[in-house]
Amino acid sequence: MGRTTIPAVVRDAAAKFGSAEALVDGGLRLGYDQLLERVQTVARAFLARGVEPGDRVAITLPNTHHWVLTALGALYAGATLIPVNTRFTAAETVDLLVRGRAKALVVAADFLGTDRHAAIRATGAELPGLGTVVRVPLERPHQPVEGTLGWDEFLGLAESVPLADAEARADAVRPDDVSDILFTSGTSGRSKGVLSAHRQAVGVAAAWADCGRVTADDRYLVINPFFHSFGYKAGILVGLLTGATLVPQAVFDVRAALELIERERISVLPGAPTIFQSLLQERRGDLPTLRLAVTGAATVPASLVRRMRAELGFDIVLTAYGLTEAVVVTMCRPGDDAELVSRTSGRATAGFEVAIRGTPGEIVVRGPNVMLGYLDDPDATAKAIDEQGWLHTGDVGELDEDGNLTITGRLKDMYICGGFNVYPAEIEHALTELDGVRDVAVVGVPDERLGEVGKAFVVGTGLTEEAVVAFCRERLANYKTPRFVEFLDALPRNASGKVLKRLLTEEKA
Repeated sequence: MGRTTIPAVVRDAAAKFGSAEALVDGGLRLGYDQLLERVQTVARAFLARGVEPGDRVAITLPNTHHWVLTALGALYAGATLIPVNTRFTAAETVDLLVRGRAKALVVAADFLGTDRHAAIRATGAELPGLGTVVRVPLERPHQPVEGTLGWDEFLGLAESVPLADAEARADAVRPDDVSDILFTSGTSGRSKGVLSAHRQAVGVAAAWADCGRVTADDRYLVINPFFHSFGYKAGILVGLLTGATLVPQAVFDVRAALELIERERISVLPGAPTIFQSLLQERRGDLPTLRLAVTGAATVPASLVRRMRAELGFDIVLTAYGLTEAVVVTMCRPGDDAELVSRTSGRATAGFEVAIRGTPGEIVVRGPNVMLGYLDDPDATAKAIDEQGWLHTGDVGELDEDGNLTITGRLKDMYICGGFNVYPAEIEHALTELDGVRDVAVVGVPDERLGEVGKAFVVGTGLTEEAVVAFCRERLANYKTPRFVEFLDALPRNASGKVLKRLLTEEKA
């Protein structure tokens, strides 16, 4: 089986790194050997609940050890993972559970003061296939809820399943089996489920680790959410492949992050530029253990790269370009200067070919780690991946003579808020349901802290900025909610009726 399935990687890490620290979460410290035992326990518990190979297990949890154990345990049992964005509303989460045909859900009982499972139940949605719900208490003691299991209760089920049964499931996982379905928003206003195979998840993680020269001596603070490929594949899987110690942070708090960096001697810290700007604002003096930063997902000024090296003490600062459909496509390399790191997203990695097609120059990529396709959507898959195997990214860019990629725009108007992709069409689609809205267009506008935030241009009557924002907050994740609203008599459109967003962005600039 080799190291081309995630269960094989978990076993291999235990054999290779033994009692070396794998995971530090608050007071919990697990060696790689203990991590394997915990993963086997979770796998056996899923077997006890009747989870079969290929069944979908959804996770809606913040970055804690529960996420790591649930994900790896589900994959060990031969299941397919559906990570759910913790910022999603209950309605958005239900949509994923229904379309993903989830058989099991592991959910935070209380995160940031909200009972996530209660909110899902309150929608009244029918979820007949959801046979197992595990509620994980994070902020308060466990409160039993009829028809659900607590975390400890769930783990206790493992006793009824022999370890050999879980091992047989792990043995049966093949490199081409679907490991996960990551949902990404599309320009149609509805998310699409991206299917990836075990070999692909392992392949991109190995390439990322190689570019960053990550080793068993590294200690990796994982601020990027586990529900995102950056936290899951370039985080958890990188740790397993290299023997680095993972230190997850459930909610980014700059002072808590600084304490963790010092206490846990953190050396690897990837994240959106806003994280490093926050650290620079709060920190006085460098942090001697920091070695590697990987950033991107927004404009990265050369001055920020230089300050990260000089004031935070990073030896290496890299930028990268990726998307859910391919995870990581290009990365800078150690030794690249600050100008190159800030101006480009580096060169192809993970076996990818990168090319620029047509005018204005769409970025297309091809290689072994392009997604298998979109969940239950052959038309969208065929539109995204052409007959030659090129994935059309919808992003616009340029390649220099050394193969370094510069992102110059986005065909689909997507913008990035605090490291999260935001697709205006989804917000526009939601706002058309607000009484009084006749027409709407959303664009990203610069924001010093978050990179970009949304601005909605609304044509309508009897509306206020507060009403528009409040309507969005009820229906959309926080990072999708526009921060600004401007009312217009009409939106600028071309002869075919398409909104000329360029004019709106020039207008607000």
